[in-house]
Amino acid sequence: MAAELHPRSGKLIGLSNSNRTAQRNQPIQEFNHGLVLSREPLRDRDVFTVRIDKKVNSWSGSIEIGVTALDPATLDFPSSATGLKGGSWIVSGYSVLRDGRSILEEYGRDLDQLGEGDLVGIQRDTQGNLHLWVNGEDCGVAATGLPPRLWAVIDLYGKCTQITVVSSEPPPSDQETCEDSEEQAEAAAPVSQEVSALPRSQSRPDKFPNSLGTENGFGEQDLSDFVNSAILSAYSNSVSEPMDVPRCSQGSSPPEGLGASLTVATNLGSVSPVGGVMTNDALLFHEKCGTLIKLSNNNKTAERRRPLDEFNNGVVMTNRPLRDNEMFEIRIDKLVDKWSGSIEIGVTTHNPNNLDYPATMTNLRSGTIMMSGSGILTNGKGTRREYCEFSLDELQEGDHIGLMRKSNGALHFYINGIDQGVAATQTPTIVYGVVDLYGMAVKVTIVHNHNHSDRLRRNNAIMRALSPDVGRSRTALHLSTDSDVPERLLFHSNCGQKAAIINDGKTALRPHATDDFNHGVVLSSRPLRSNEVFQVRIDKMVDKWAGSIEIGVTTHNPAYLQLPSTMTNLRSGTWMMTGNGVMHNGTTILDEYGHNLDRLKAGDTVGVVRKDDGSLHFFVNGVAQGPAAWNVPPNVYAVVDLYGQAAQATIMDDLADLPPLPDDVSEGNNQLSPVSPCSVMSATDLRFHHLHGNNAVITNGGRTALRQNCRSEFNDAIVISNRCLRDGELFEIVIQKMVDRWSGSIEAGVTAIRPEDLEFPNTMTDIDYDTWMLSGTAIMQDGNTMRNNYGCDLDSLTTGSRIGMMRSASGDLHYYINGVDQGVACSGLPPVPGVAHRFHSKHGKNILVQNDGCQAIRAGGFSHGIVFSMKELKSDELFEVKIDQVDDQWSGSLHIGLTTLQPSDIPCTTTGLSASLLELRSKVTWLVTGSEVRRNGILQKQNYGCSLDRLGVGNRVGVKRCSDDTMHILIDGEDMGPAATAVAKNVYAVLDLYGKITSISIVSSTVLEETESTKAPSLSSDSCSEEEEEEPTPCEMESSLAVKTMEFLENHGKNILLSNQNFTATRVSSYNQGLLVTSQPLPRQHLFQVQIDRLNPTWTSSLSLGVIGNCPERFNFPSTACCLKRSTWLVQRDSVFHNSLKICENYGPNLDTCPEGTLLGILVDGNNCLHLYVNGIDQGLAAQDIPNPCFPLVDLYGQCEQVTIITNHVQAVGAEPVDTRCQADMEKADMVDGIKESVCWTPPPEVNPMKTCEYQALCTRFKDLLTLPDGYFNEDAKLNLCYCESCHKLRGDEAYYKRGEPPRDYALPFGWCRFALRINPRSDMANTFKKWHIAYHGCSVGTLRTTLDQGELVSGSLSIFSVAPTKVDVQNEYTETEENSAPEREAVKVKLSPTMRYSGLEAFAPKVQFRDPRSHRCHQAQVAFQVCVHPGSYKVGSQSLGIVEALDPRFSNSEIEWITKEKGGTLLYGLLIRVE
Repeated sequence: MAAELHPRSGKLIGLSNSNRTAQRNQPIQEFNHGLVLSREPLRDRDVFTVRIDKKVNSWSGSIEIGVTALDPATLDFPSSATGLKGGSWIVSGYSVLRDGRSILEEYGRDLDQLGEGDLVGIQRDTQGNLHLWVNGEDCGVAATGLPPRLWAVIDLYGKCTQITVVSSEPPPSDQETCEDSEEQAEAAAPVSQEVSALPRSQSRPDKFPNSLGTENGFGEQDLSDFVNSAILSAYSNSVSEPMDVPRCSQGSSPPEGLGASLTVATNLGSVSPVGGVMTNDALLFHEKCGTLIKLSNNNKTAERRRPLDEFNNGVVMTNRPLRDNEMFEIRIDKLVDKWSGSIEIGVTTHNPNNLDYPATMTNLRSGTIMMSGSGILTNGKGTRREYCEFSLDELQEGDHIGLMRKSNGALHFYINGIDQGVAATQTPTIVYGVVDLYGMAVKVTIVHNHNHSDRLRRNNAIMRALSPDVGRSRTALHLSTDSDVPERLLFHSNCGQKAAIINDGKTALRPHATDDFNHGVVLSSRPLRSNEVFQVRIDKMVDKWAGSIEIGVTTHNPAYLQLPSTMTNLRSGTWMMTGNGVMHNGTTILDEYGHNLDRLKAGDTVGVVRKDDGSLHFFVNGVAQGPAAWNVPPNVYAVVDLYGQAAQATIMDDLADLPPLPDDVSEGNNQLSPVSPCSVMSATDLRFHHLHGNNAVITNGGRTALRQNCRSEFNDAIVISNRCLRDGELFEIVIQKMVDRWSGSIEAGVTAIRPEDLEFPNTMTDIDYDTWMLSGTAIMQDGNTMRNNYGCDLDSLTTGSRIGMMRSASGDLHYYINGVDQGVACSGLPPVPGVAHRFHSKHGKNILVQNDGCQAIRAGGFSHGIVFSMKELKSDELFEVKIDQVDDQWSGSLHIGLTTLQPSDIPCTTTGLSASLLELRSKVTWLVTGSEVRRNGILQKQNYGCSLDRLGVGNRVGVKRCSDDTMHILIDGEDMGPAATAVAKNVYAVLDLYGKITSISIVSSTVLEETESTKAPSLSSDSCSEEEEEEPTPCEMESSLAVKTMEFLENHGKNILLSNQNFTATRVSSYNQGLLVTSQPLPRQHLFQVQIDRLNPTWTSSLSLGVIGNCPERFNFPSTACCLKRSTWLVQRDSVFHNSLKICENYGPNLDTCPEGTLLGILVDGNNCLHLYVNGIDQGLAAQDIPNPCFPLVDLYGQCEQVTIITNHVQAVGAEPVDTRCQADMEKADMVDGIKESVCWTPPPEVNPMKTCEYQALCTRFKDLLTLPDGYFNEDAKLNLCYCESCHKLRGDEAYYKRGEPPRDYALPFGWCRFALRINPRSDMANTFKKWHIAYHGCSVGTLRTTLDQGELVSGSLSIFSVAPTKVDVQNEYTETEENSAPEREAVKVKLSPTMRYSGLEAFAPKVQFRDPRSHRCHQAQVAFQVCVHPGSYKVGSQSLGIVEALDPRFSNSEIEWITKEKGGTLLYGLLIRVE
């Protein structure tokens, strides 16, 4: 009878074609309820076969097939086949489930990958075994012990929407002759993932090779993996049942191929023959395990219970000891992101039956070796801190970890199939595998299919330095036995300590090329034949080192060679080309041989050949360089030394199989040689930003983004461009890889949010501000759908499709699919922030400035090409240019740096500027030329970063002054690090188009500055005059106009209704969606007030008030103000919030308690500080650094339903602000944190001891020149503090502190370096430090020793050594340039001050000149003392130097000088030194 489907089926199934065709209804809306069963039970050996007719791409998962003992006539159909219980076996994907629980993983073909037209069948054989058939091929035994009465089950799940029954009959008769042996043999040779890529006629070889020789087409490791996988798949999941050796029913012996394969597998330790019985003695987890462990999947899977509550007690061990050379490998299935630390793995001599399991395996103090993090622990103690490059704590779900005890006793660990080397030697013979599911690790599964080439792919997501194209395994096993085919040239696995071999032996690299420059030697896997060319392509270079790739030949066999750090160190049997010379056994034999290898770029090729006459020849980019050596013996191995700049190279013996050259081929200079056969230049500097979602990985120099764990994670993979897009600029990407596991696909769009300000969500459509995205066919703004059915569907794109985005000058967003414009997606995008930098009109005489000041061209000669930036650079502002043209007739290149010279001060004459930047010395200039850093022409540093002499057309170079007063140079976006320190604040960018550089253009932008037309009106304008009261000034008119137009903006929360000419706002429903802003920005010194008109006691909470720095015209308001996370300051209840983060508590009254009629106002003062007013009373400083312009923000939330702007109370706080003190004069109680400082002074926190400060080191060297006894200084170096700008900012020091009883202010000595002095042990230290005041005393160098001897400041203590200045200029000595005047020597009083701005004046602390013993440069230095002063022992008086201007904003000139005569009233606390 023809096979049919049972009429009873899942609720979404429709049957047709005489019940032979089943279709799932509503396939786009529903993915399950598609179960169908056979009409009759299966007969033994019948294969119930169906054909997949239709599939959709909306869902993950696909067809599932199996058998069930449940009668369909009475079955209550579940939603899917995996829900069948009571004796059901289902094949889903490549897993086998029994009654919904997995019993076998990695079985057969992956059903999810089958397409329309493929055939799938299910069979129960006469032995009660279950078989899966795919396209007529048996996938082997899936399960055993099946009952005799079974119905076939097909689940039209996920993508599969229609099937048709083809047949239900036994397999072809040629397989019936020896049924049992054929079933076992086919089970013993399943198709591996790699073999499946072969044609079907070759996918299952008739027999395995009888040897492991490479002449059979197998690599040694490939064949081991292939056979091991085949044998393990032959057995059922139950390991307790022995299976007979397959026998033919006619009594014939086992097939030859099966016997050979069994032999190999036995040697691998996977199968044990015992008396003619083959037992599947596979590694499993022992039933005795940690207290929180739950075992499943026939003890192949271990999971730690309560992973969010407990982090340990997760130890599991193997069920038997490991055999020699047996791989124990696990896969990480689940991690939680709560704990620190993760999985640990190793071996132990303890028998699990007798072991009292510890909480964590590292607590075991005997017989245990564990890998934890990246180190090795033996018996709980660290024996190797950095064992391998990978850390187990950084692995992700899906990663594999393995270990193996070699027959020589060495223990090796493997990560994703890569051997990490010897972890321990002399490992005991009997050891068990042990896994500790610690911390983040929750679930693991033992893996029996150790396919290393598959695991290698995962390492591209871990080793970020690798190109995404490397790591590809060969698509198929080559089974050819043709001995005439030459063995392919590959790299030998034995390589230098810092080198790695990837890409099936075709690629060598130094993974950490920026950290190490040598130990990168690699050799060919076999000797070169005569006239055989060995050629490699340089894939990657770094510009950090000198030197580059070296190539040659050696007679040494790589298998036995102890590789040197560089090949030129080898003193026998070696010929190498290095630079443009040739060396033999480390000695140069040719000086000027050929093209200099040090000048090659990424993409260039180098080669070597030994001809049959014994001569050695080298090639550069395919061009022969001529004979380099003679009488070279045969059977030499090729050698490549990845030295210096060379970071990665690939063998070029087969161009068709060669990985494509990465677009970003260099970490530094990516200019390609003009003659390179692989030269490709990028026309854009757009890259992916280094900040991205957790599951995203950026490789290929920022050009490639991939989602790691793509089969277990579907989101949290947002990537953003490295800079904002310019108007009309296309940002285009190409889809390189897709998976069919998930619904949905790529989403693309634009955002105005800087990556540094973004807390990356799961998907970009979760962002509720300043973001426009295309998802499928829907255009979304801030997470809300604006438009459906846009011109393209991103979910329908396939591999190779290109997606582009462009913002037009009019603010329209366009999408491009494969280069075709899809039309306007949305309008009203904000303008590009910032305006382009410009060159100054003052420049060298050979310079022409064009293109609106954005391009500079040197019209003639090789010099007189100096150009400046138009304005001073702000802190951390990058000034960047791109090289447009070069003229190779000149030597030299671009010079770039910073200068304090103002271009406007340059005279308008042809001789106003020097010929080159090196000669510019009228002001301080820091510049980089080549790889040297100079200050006013004096060399400061050599070998800095990438040499500018290597720059070419298209390269970008930039300069910036960082907030720590350092100058940084950036080349092609890569920061070369600090070039100079102590750079002045007011500096211009300066460049010199010198030598070969003839044209550059600016590619950077500055922060958008307010033009006069956009600045908020203020009474501080110069046009305002206090004397002109009769007629309003223009400034007053502007201010008055601003007052009258302060009204609510029409763009507001959706529950707001405006009335009373937009002065009154009412929330008409709900309790939220009540956000309001004004239509005009808030002028400085103007009070904006609203009155609470109506409260609704039904709700809780109430109004919030603040300012927002974004233009609200096109703002998409969230439900409440606390959701605003960009440029927002908000007073809510009694707290202050900035970008939804609380920055101040207990500020002012609680706004939730304000009754109706309360006046609430905000004001931003002249110091950019925000104030809250309640009923006209200033509540003090709420926040600082408010931007200009800013807009008042009101949130009618909860109880507050209506407010009105009070226009007649809007008042300007005139020239005299409410708080007349400047910011530096404010008490700590006025600061943002709202916490008053204790009157008991404590020293500021110390600087990070790991940070080295060059200024502190310079001051220390000067102190050493003073030859003061060490006994005067405190032995604790942590008490020595540097107060340079970078150090005190790093510590977060305030400018002023209080100390003593009564408390008195003093200023920190910014700009000085303090060396703590030893305190007299007889003094009451605790009482002194708590109750005395702090002050400073400037002195001359000559008085230091006398003062230190006295232990305090005393009147008339000047030394006779300081009577007259000396002018001797002796190296490593100082010379005093001037001395205190006679009146100072005759004074009988000691002068102090609470600030070094007074005590550090030259009248008190004269400068001395000294020569730095390290740099041999001359400096000027001053010295002073920091002292503790007894309260009441001094008098506060006016400054005595006749200075008019204020010296310190905290201390007036009338109280800046303290005078004491009292002996014992001062205590020396620290020596202060300042060096200029």
